[in-house]
Amino acid sequence: MSLRKINTVLAAAFILFILWFGTEFILSPETTAPGFGLPSWPPGDGGGFLVVKGVRDVVMALVLGILLVTGHRRALGWVLLVEALAAYGDMANVLAHHGSVATALGVHCLTATLMVVNGLLIMRETRNIAAAPATPAPQPA
Repeated sequence: MSLRKINTVLAAAFILFILWFGTEFILSPETTAPGFGLPSWPPGDGGGFLVVKGVRDVVMALVLGILLVTGHRRALGWVLLVEALAAYGDMANVLAHHGSVATALGVHCLTATLMVVNGLLIMRETRNIAAAPATPAPQPA
């Protein structure tokens, strides 16, 4: 299997996972929140904040999906690298609020690290294309 196909499958898996997870936070935040790794439900009416997280995830997945479908692979690599910061931020949030270390590392850190690996592989795949000099147009005789 070529590097391009592996990268495409990995990117598509991330897109579907992020889209699914974000949609779950929008549709049923009270049942999805415990899987995030924080130790308790926010006091008061915290459901709105969880929906914000869901919307963030859905938008992130859509951006990745658009880049994948339109063939902008180098941009896809860069966006995977940048969006991994959100998952690292989620990990830091869980750890800072004394949440589940297993979830912080096993879900958020692992997801972020795999996104970085996928982004770097796509950057490697596309480096020859980006570095290729433009060929001059033929001149009329």
